Amino acid sequence: MLIAIPDLLDASGVAAVRAFIDTAQWVDGNATSGYQSALAKNNLQLPESAPEAQQAGQMILDALGRNPLFIAAALPLKIFPPLFNSYAGGQAFGVHVDNAVRIQAGSGFRVRSDLSITVFLEEPDAYEGGELTIETHFGVQQVKLSAGHAVVYPSSSLHRVEPVTAGRRVASFFWIQSMIRDDAARQILFDLDRSVQAVGADRGQGDVEVIRLTGVYHNLLRRWADS
Repeated sequence: MLIAIPDLLDASGVAAVRAFIDTAQWVDGNATSGYQSALAKNNLQLPESAPEAQQAGQMILDALGRNPLFIAAALPLKIFPPLFNSYAGGQAFGVHVDNAVRIQAGSGFRVRSDLSITVFLEEPDAYEGGELTIETHFGVQQVKLSAGHAVVYPSSSLHRVEPVTAGRRVASFFWIQSMIRDDAARQILFDLDRSVQAVGADRGQGDVEVIRLTGVYHNLLRRWADS
């Protein structure tokens, strides 16, 4: 599952997030890397404990909570607090797979990384390169979205960030533990949910078949969900 989330943040939301993070002190991005990632990673990052990162991250979490497409696609159980990175001057992140479990420094908060998310915070024409390249079952996909847009994809995917050869790429990234561990089951539920919404819009939510399909969705969710 690779899902683009358009307009997670509007222009004012992007500006507010950037107002926090642009004034913060950036450090070597390997502060949160596992062993494999550290071999491939060359960027800057905000420390997890930076108050600017925490305030900006809360704004992104609030936006996710209001976004029905994200909720339907991810079915989130736990969300790792958003982190922020920056690439410029040829910096890149080579091919890697995200760690299976992420632990928040200082709190012990654990998230199984079922899904990864990138929220773009710079317009794509402001920098060259920097595509998020994800290897999927349907081939290699390159993602470079407008500021405020996000993409959700399986954390198990091989992926990389291409070298930024001009300008500066700024983004937020973090991980989601879904109620549905299995990606294929999550895709089935997402497709079913979209169909239920479409049929409901056509026939009305009180239609007997809409009610029946809604029941199927919730019974599958009940059968498959972790809690």
